[in-house]
Amino acid sequence: MKYTIYKRMKYVSLIALTILIISCSEDPIPLRDPSTTVGEDTPIEWNAVADSIQEATYTIYLGSEGTFVTDNQGDATFQYWPNAHVLHILVDGYLRTDDGSYVPKMKALVRGIRSKNGGTYSNVFNDDMLWLGNSTMRAYNATNDEEYLDVAKFLWDDVLESYSDVMGGGIAWKKDTPFSKNAVSNGPAIILGMRLYDATGEEKYLNRAKELYEWQKEHLVNPENGIVWDNIKLVDGNEVIQKDWVFTYNMGTWIGAGLRLYNETGEQRYLDDALLSARTTLTSPQLTTSGILRNEGQGDGGLFKGIFVRYFTEMILEEDISEEDQSDFLDFLVFNGETFYNNGLSHPGMLSSPDWNSPPGNQIDLKTQLSGVMLVEAVAKLEQEGLVE
Repeated sequence: MKYTIYKRMKYVSLIALTILIISCSEDPIPLRDPSTTVGEDTPIEWNAVADSIQEATYTIYLGSEGTFVTDNQGDATFQYWPNAHVLHILVDGYLRTDDGSYVPKMKALVRGIRSKNGGTYSNVFNDDMLWLGNSTMRAYNATNDEEYLDVAKFLWDDVLESYSDVMGGGIAWKKDTPFSKNAVSNGPAIILGMRLYDATGEEKYLNRAKELYEWQKEHLVNPENGIVWDNIKLVDGNEVIQKDWVFTYNMGTWIGAGLRLYNETGEQRYLDDALLSARTTLTSPQLTTSGILRNEGQGDGGLFKGIFVRYFTEMILEEDISEEDQSDFLDFLVFNGETFYNNGLSHPGMLSSPDWNSPPGNQIDLKTQLSGVMLVEAVAKLEQEGLVE
């Protein structure tokens, strides 16, 4: 199933609205896009847009020791977890282009994170370490550099120290919060465990990933629609689930976890779980607005959509889903990409808005910028795979 700009699809009326909105905005031409016009009948050259937004992000946000700063307005504060995701986008660029200039940037970043974090990769926030563990595994798979694998193994062992039988299992959000266990400290752990299993063949990683999956499914996933709840806490001896906190990134990592376990075990239930969550995301008002992944603000929320997109793209590329599901998912993601390109991305500055249907302001967090890069890289990947033309 291919997506083309000429295809009639369920989002056509929203695209028409998008074109009307952008008619009064800046000229939406990426730095390297030779096109001189935009609109439904003008193809977006996603590879060129990806090159441009990568270059702009590196130029604007690069700080010291290979790490990236907090925003584009002079806040040079180092933050661990968005820098872990910077490694993801550098790997994305390297895999897409095979451009060797990405390789030293990746190495400098990983070593810079350790330096800026007091000479260690260990952190009180387990999710921070899990984000870095997953990105270093991708760097290892892309380069075969054992240093990345060693970092990921260290991070896995450090995170697992926060596993306990409190509330039946699961990993604590932070090392000092044993009575609070979050989707963000378990979904990414499942994915990291599967990546380490694939790299090493050691059963301990697979077994732990399966165990964490069953725990999260029982405690933090709505069985009716696949919505992932944010956390569960033990309060005065009672288990309290934060069901009103529903975020795109938790949906993404749950989808990614299910896909990996399905592809390893062949058990259909894992794919069914991932499909349920993916289908729900397309229409849930908790996650989307008029077919666009919802604005979750800047700060931490600015990065949430990009994380979702990373794993949702894997679902689109999953060979064992139906043509109907693939078509629906592809339409949704490309519609988000086109809307972002036309409305949520500054031209020629290549800055990302937290609202993919509105232009960015002057101050843009690194986290918000990264979501935009991840979206563009995702559609460029689908273009490279022949699904978008």
